[in-house]
Amino acid sequence: MVVPRPLNIADRLSVSSQLCPLQRAVVFPHSRDAANRVAYTHLTFQQLDEEATRVARGLISIGVRPGHRIVLMVRPSLEFIALTFGIFRSGAVCTLIDPGMGRSSVFRCLDEVNPDGFVAIPPVHFLRHLMFRRYRNARFNVIVGMRRARLGCVPYSQLLDDGQDSSLPLPQTLDTDPAAIIFTSGSTGPPKGVLYEHGMFDGQVDLIRDHYGVEPGEVDLPGFPLFALFNIAMQVTTVIPDMDPTRPANVNPLRILEAIENQGVTQAFGSPALWNRVGRYCVDNGIRLPTLRRILSAGAPVPVHVLERMTRVLNADADIFTPYGATECLPVASIGGRDVLGKTAALTREGRGTCVGRVFDGMEVRIIETTFDPIDSISKAKFLPAGSIGEIIVKGPVATRQYFQRPEATAAAKIQDGDGFWHRMGDVGYLDEDGLLWFCGRRAHIVWSTNGPMYSVCCEAIFNNHPHVYRSALVGIGSKGSQTPAIVVEPELTQFPESPGSEKSFRNELLKLAKANPLTASIETIFFHRSLPVDTRHNVKINREELSQWASAQKRPSKFHS
Repeated sequence: MVVPRPLNIADRLSVSSQLCPLQRAVVFPHSRDAANRVAYTHLTFQQLDEEATRVARGLISIGVRPGHRIVLMVRPSLEFIALTFGIFRSGAVCTLIDPGMGRSSVFRCLDEVNPDGFVAIPPVHFLRHLMFRRYRNARFNVIVGMRRARLGCVPYSQLLDDGQDSSLPLPQTLDTDPAAIIFTSGSTGPPKGVLYEHGMFDGQVDLIRDHYGVEPGEVDLPGFPLFALFNIAMQVTTVIPDMDPTRPANVNPLRILEAIENQGVTQAFGSPALWNRVGRYCVDNGIRLPTLRRILSAGAPVPVHVLERMTRVLNADADIFTPYGATECLPVASIGGRDVLGKTAALTREGRGTCVGRVFDGMEVRIIETTFDPIDSISKAKFLPAGSIGEIIVKGPVATRQYFQRPEATAAAKIQDGDGFWHRMGDVGYLDEDGLLWFCGRRAHIVWSTNGPMYSVCCEAIFNNHPHVYRSALVGIGSKGSQTPAIVVEPELTQFPESPGSEKSFRNELLKLAKANPLTASIETIFFHRSLPVDTRHNVKINREELSQWASAQKRPSKFHS
């Protein structure tokens, strides 16, 4: 039995402060001058460490204690990073809810958490004040930004002043103590709060640093704010991008390229939707990115055309990597874009799935027979041989133990194995003979036809080969076991002419592609859609549940529904 050890993920900030006190820790695009040149503000590692400590002591001074759930709703900024580490250091549980998931989902998440306090911008506190009965347990509230009267909050500046009292002791947490509640995007069901422990964050830092060879002194541009946590722990400078992190598909490529050039960025993270826009702009304008050593892109399978564009604009010794994982377990596996283009993309086009690479050292992956029922012991799971498609399960130091206050969801997602457990990713795929992991889609997105299960990623790849298809989605119409498979296509409208007869010709070409492959030969129903619905976090995960309902309501395949 493993004995818990003293650990707080904010200890990593202290180490970075000791090793490189004067190095910039966080850089923020604050404003622009008359010539539209961006002016940056920053905190060094020493300054950030000191501010995080003052935040922690300030929270303790107003009554925050270990285990208290503090909701953090602050825009990406210097303060966001300092507050995140300060909440960790106070022993409280930092609760993060993506505002992009929609107002109703945000309120459901808040109700589930029942927070002890909010550290947030004025509009959030205004709503909290209006709903004081709903969040009556929220006693410890800090306002970041202009203070408004009668909101019952401590201003951020006062929190820092109160935190100068060095006589206030900081609690010692253990690696098994809760550090954060991070909600899933809700792309395949209601958002669920994932409970992170300090040791899990610590393990993530080591896996990412060692696998990608990240070195102290590098500069990172994270399109997802929480990824700054890893940078701070690795002595890597974080440059906060000038973008709305909840809308990566709408990012202004010029702002991303500006930051990369201004700050000498060596690493950048973003969703496939972000790199789709940036890559298109770079290729169309002959722009190269010589400072970048690596790009990371996750959230959904990265389309081959995105990999092709991004590798064209990088130096020969740089690459775009596609780490595989989930909010509940990250990272699991990874592959470089150059390997995909040179080795696995051809198999993907044939319907073999998307190769997500080799499993990280320290992580274990197995494939079991797909089931929607809970599995209480690993002895009851049926393991499948190499090449067989089934459920992906994962074990390792970064696999989270539970969902917050959702015992049924936890039981459905975890499989006990002695003192440890396996996490069910909710994905289907297989391990090949070389030990590479292949992703075939979400378990919830399997179409159960009379001919057997049909896997979304495998079938969609056949249609995505058509030059006028931007993306597609496999959906099932009818009841499980006798579903009619259908494909919903989003055309590449910049290439496809909407002329008389073009829709009929397009449909016939797609049906011909389907008939030529045994995976899709049974698909005879094709719908067109101008813009497939996607998730709110990465703007790239297709909402096949919504599309299935839409397709079921159609009386006939319609032309370019929007």
